Amino acid sequence: MVQRVAIYCRVSTTDQSCSRQERDLLEYAKKADYEVVGVWKETTSGSKNNRTKRKQVMSLAQARKIDGVLVTELTRWGRSTIDLITTLQDLAHWGVSVIAITGLQFDLTTPQGKLIASVMASLAEFERDLVRERVCSGLAAAKAKGKQLGRKPGQRVKADKYAPKVLQMVFEGHSYRQIARELHLSKTTVNEIVKRDKQKNCSFLS
Repeated sequence: MVQRVAIYCRVSTTDQSCSRQERDLLEYAKKADYEVVGVWKETTSGSKNNRTKRKQVMSLAQARKIDGVLVTELTRWGRSTIDLITTLQDLAHWGVSVIAITGLQFDLTTPQGKLIASVMASLAEFERDLVRERVCSGLAAAKAKGKQLGRKPGQRVKADKYAPKVLQMVFEGHSYRQIARELHLSKTTVNEIVKRDKQKNCSFLS
């Protein structure tokens, strides 16, 4: 039963305001008899990963200080399908739901939540395939122009050691930041491991 909620508002540009989102969410919380522990507002593009306020809300969830996150719609919370399913999984692990103002409650421990998670996981895989296809196309074009791709052998001992685990966690839907934190790697190293794997997969298609 959701009782304590954190309100999260986000707009994409500085000429926009979170005021309307905040007003609507506070009104909804009052009607639903939720205890609002705080309101977190930030201005950042949906594609950017520098969401300081969202990280603070996630920290509250991990500390079991809230039962739910209240948003106007899921696009305000998730950066992409992959990011959305990853954060929902983390929140579910901590017993926290994401609640949209439409009344939809995304709790992955319920049958409805599991169904939604399954659908979103399929969409995330589709999204990854599209990204992989675009990367392969770009690499093929670069190769055709004679550009040298990748590093020389023997220069990435640590990265090669962690590559299987990194790729497995990426497949499971974890974000690069989460993987870097759990494996004590830099986000750049994680990104390079995934990039090399995509290059290798593309080579099989050429």
